Amino acid sequence: MESSGAKPILTFKEAALRSGLVTSKKWKRAVAIAGSSEEAEVADALIRSGDVTEYQSNQLRGGRTKFNLGPYLITGWIGQGGMGQVFKAVHSVMGRECAVKTLPLEKLTAESRAAFVREIRLQAGLDSPYVVRAYDAGQDGSVHYLVVEYVPGTDLRRLVRSNGPLTMNHAALVVSQAAMGLQYAHDLGLVHRDVKPGNILVTPDGHAKVSDIGLAGYSFGGKDDPRAGKIVGTADYLSPEQIRCPSAVDPLSDIYSLGCTLYYVVTGKVPFPGGDAKSKCRRHCEQTPWHPRKFSPELSEDFVDVIADMMEKDPAKRIQSATEVVERLEPWSTTALEFVDRPIDRRSWTQPPPPKEPPQKELAAGRESGENSESAHSGGLGLSDGQSVPGSMSSANPVMEPLLESSRRPSLLLPISLTLAIAVPISLLFGAILGVVINEWLQR
Repeated sequence: MESSGAKPILTFKEAALRSGLVTSKKWKRAVAIAGSSEEAEVADALIRSGDVTEYQSNQLRGGRTKFNLGPYLITGWIGQGGMGQVFKAVHSVMGRECAVKTLPLEKLTAESRAAFVREIRLQAGLDSPYVVRAYDAGQDGSVHYLVVEYVPGTDLRRLVRSNGPLTMNHAALVVSQAAMGLQYAHDLGLVHRDVKPGNILVTPDGHAKVSDIGLAGYSFGGKDDPRAGKIVGTADYLSPEQIRCPSAVDPLSDIYSLGCTLYYVVTGKVPFPGGDAKSKCRRHCEQTPWHPRKFSPELSEDFVDVIADMMEKDPAKRIQSATEVVERLEPWSTTALEFVDRPIDRRSWTQPPPPKEPPQKELAAGRESGENSESAHSGGLGLSDGQSVPGSMSSANPVMEPLLESSRRPSLLLPISLTLAIAVPISLLFGAILGVVINEWLQR
């Protein structure tokens, strides 16, 4: 039982009106649409009319009324980020969709605040089509927030989990774009440190962007970084040198992690599954993963070689830059472009071309050439059962058989006429000669 001093939970209607998302007029309209004042039905009507989102509706039904962080209206929940929660939002004036990363009050320590401010400043200086951009930052009460580009779609980890491993072409296209984003960061002296499928966002049309670059560290300097000397990253994708000497990481560590990511994308498996983080770290340093073709036999050896060169344990033997990754994947990434951002043709069959000549002329041409093979007249049309083409000469069509039979009979008239034209004069000549011979014989 709640104590007498407990704050009462607002009803859905009270929360909706207090939040400012719903006016009294909108509420009455939703009740009329729903035909009921039941909470669930009115909530559904408000969602259908676009007055609230599903996320907002769920929050209102829980009695929560605050949906603003500065000028940003929270419309949905995206997930848990490296620092705090990530929300989908829209700017109340500009109407631009964005993602808002928050640092909640319970995590607000001197160290976490310094790291969050550091991320904001790093992110603000990045401008690449292959990196999630930062738009704004601010503080609302005790909540610090960072506003970044909203990327529609999903991350690479969720994509593989829902759809299975990607083909070589699609994997190469996505990872190549991520590599271009990493090269941009490396050129600025940054190392990501936590490259993994969950930090590569993929849009529905196949474009990829690297996220959480702001959590990266400078490859040189960085003495003020509170994470200096600590392992930063995810155990499934850590490079051996990150594990052995965290303070000595450089861009080649990101190449190894991107190789592990590519391994996961085409196999659906992390390089070293099972075990705890300590076990995974040991295997990254001492063991080699299963051959990718064990899980995806269709992978070519050339493609597998690229993964192996990215995951080389010795940094000196590893692919030496993200640009080189792009070049090595080019044979597959360029051919994947034809599958991206193309409209889908919903027709089941390719339509046959119109006949070049009227059907009767086609029949006459057939009589002259004597060709009547099925391959000559029905190939390449892709017809389904029961379909026919006007003027077709396929002998498999019973409707055409009488026409074909009648077309064959006139072709015998010419030989018969020629035979008679030759035989009749010869027989007449032979008869005349025979008559003369018999007449002379009788006169003797």
